[in-house]
Amino acid sequence: MEAAELRCTAAVEQPLPGGLAPRRRVLRNATVLLGRNELRQPVLRVAGGSGAAAAVLSFVLAGDAVRLFTRFAGEGRAAVRVGPDGAQVLLSDCPPDALRRFLRLLRLKVAAGSRDAPRRPRLLERPPPSFSVISPVQERDLPCGPGRRRPGEERGERPAERRCPHSASPPVPQVPRAERRPPARLSAEQEAVLGAVRSGKSIFFTGSAGTGKSFLLKRIVGSLPPNVTYPTASTGVAACHIGGTTLHTFAGIGSGKAPLEQCIQLAERPGVRQHWLACQHLIIDEISMVDGKFFDKLEAVARAVRKRDEPFGGIQLIICGDFLQLPPVSKANEETKFCFQAKCWRKCIHINMELTEVRRQTDKTFVSILSAIRLGRCTEEVTRQLMQTAAHKSERDGILATRLCTHKDDVDITNERRLQQLPGEVHVFEALDSDPMLVKLIDAQCPVGGRVELKLGAQVMLAKNLDVSQGLVNGARGVVVGFESEQRGLPKVRFLCGVTQLIKMEKWVIKGPSGVHLSRQQLPLKLAWAISIHKSQGMSLDCVEISLSRVFESGQAYVALSRARSLAGLRVLDFDPKAVRADPAVLQFYRHLRRHQLLAQELDRDGQELDRDKDRDGQELARDRDKDRDGQELTWDRDKDRDGQELTRDRDKDRDGQELDRDGDRDGQELDRDGDRDGQELTRDRDKDRDGQELDRDRDKDR
Repeated sequence: MEAAELRCTAAVEQPLPGGLAPRRRVLRNATVLLGRNELRQPVLRVAGGSGAAAAVLSFVLAGDAVRLFTRFAGEGRAAVRVGPDGAQVLLSDCPPDALRRFLRLLRLKVAAGSRDAPRRPRLLERPPPSFSVISPVQERDLPCGPGRRRPGEERGERPAERRCPHSASPPVPQVPRAERRPPARLSAEQEAVLGAVRSGKSIFFTGSAGTGKSFLLKRIVGSLPPNVTYPTASTGVAACHIGGTTLHTFAGIGSGKAPLEQCIQLAERPGVRQHWLACQHLIIDEISMVDGKFFDKLEAVARAVRKRDEPFGGIQLIICGDFLQLPPVSKANEETKFCFQAKCWRKCIHINMELTEVRRQTDKTFVSILSAIRLGRCTEEVTRQLMQTAAHKSERDGILATRLCTHKDDVDITNERRLQQLPGEVHVFEALDSDPMLVKLIDAQCPVGGRVELKLGAQVMLAKNLDVSQGLVNGARGVVVGFESEQRGLPKVRFLCGVTQLIKMEKWVIKGPSGVHLSRQQLPLKLAWAISIHKSQGMSLDCVEISLSRVFESGQAYVALSRARSLAGLRVLDFDPKAVRADPAVLQFYRHLRRHQLLAQELDRDGQELDRDKDRDGQELARDRDKDRDGQELTWDRDKDRDGQELTRDRDKDRDGQELDRDGDRDGQELDRDGDRDGQELTRDRDKDRDGQELDRDRDKDR
């Protein structure tokens, strides 16, 4: 259901006859549904608007006439041509991830409908109109590639074998399909963070290196409407990874060191003010490098520009980072403080959550070492294990370990010197930028430079995900083994994962001032003999070489060590336990955070137990009520039975009385009849006596 429904702004364009301009209808807060009609045809239904402008439009998706325009799907925009007449639905303001799922479902269902369209004619009597939401993707909806059969389909000859049974050409070898990795799933902790974000509350989530903060942040960005969501980060590289801009560029107040009134004036400029007013979700990555004083000023500017008294002007904050990693950048003798020390931090952040499941490193020993280093603890066992890494080989298959340096100057000197030492011709690749006037801004936010110089044997690092299934991911290490013979002379790189790949130009799109999109086309490669610890934050490296003798900040040693994917891929040259430091204020902050998180978990657990107790009490109360009701019903039944029995007895008595009365009446009638008969007999006897007396008198007279 989630993929078949989309909430966004929809503009419907329907052509008019006579060459007139198409009729355009814009529906705000529209619901776009993918379903089927009474004939089982795919239908796109668009419903939106309010009052007189409310409308529900439906379009039957006929296979060949449907066309998708998905170039800007990553920005939450797409278009669907829905009919042969040229009608189309323009979708905007969509959460990018939801839009991609919706378009994928639409594409598969339309393709499956065109394949499975019945060849028999339609029924003469059309069924009554209906609409039902389309079902999720089934196996039968997926297109069949070479050598694949649908479920239940009989195995048969290949078409080529049927057409050319006697062909002398050798059979074409079957190319194995590339292994597809299922999309990574969110852990339970990450799901909880995403749920908190969707609740609309401001949240800060943290975690050690490798717990999936960047991965989760990309999922959060993809789940929010892009027109009101602004992804930012403290550094340009981190901002580029999440498709956003730097926090300073978004804020538009420069370094933030000017007085508050001047900062508000800078933020009131038309291009900057527009973003402040439109922003509903502000995402800030790598928060550890943002100064607390700048955060306070940012919060005051937000309230002033938006003219709202809520913290941060009512903007939902989604903040990510690890305060035990790199601290805010400061100049000599300049006091800085972390963001959690800002005056407005507590009233701006409603939820604090910590990710604890490490996903980058799978070696439990290495994970425990990093956990200790993160907290500034360096035991004798940790020291011994890290010092043993100095004996690890720094070369595998011609690929040298990348050296992490504390200072940027050391990185540039090392890479230039090692490149010059290689024999052969230098191959130069110039970037193609969309706006040459903003090269400095592009350089600050793009992970690759405007000029890339390579030689045969150059140590390089991949700066973009090319093929995750083959291990060609951001940070993958390799060595240049050749160049293309054509005019462009593209490099061939053998990576540590064993893949040799021709590297082509890739494109990066970044957000500039006033929301303008800037782009750079360049090879996704950079020299990798050395890289700075600051540039490495957020990266995962195959093989790392570290010198900690010049560590000067808390958290630097931890960031450097945690870049390695495994202990076997780590080489520490001159480990000194004194280089392992953690800021006491940060440790205190994390103690409070964990205490509150445990308390919240206990409260949740108590609440769940209370709910269970309430449910149990409710069930018992319901059972008691049922028992009482059953008892009452039983009492009523008994009363009814008793009343019935009494009524029966009364009826029996009445019947007995009636029978007695009838018997009495009958006896009385019989008695009366007997009396009458006796009276008649007595009368006859009297008559006889009188007749006898008269006879006697007559006889006497005669005598």
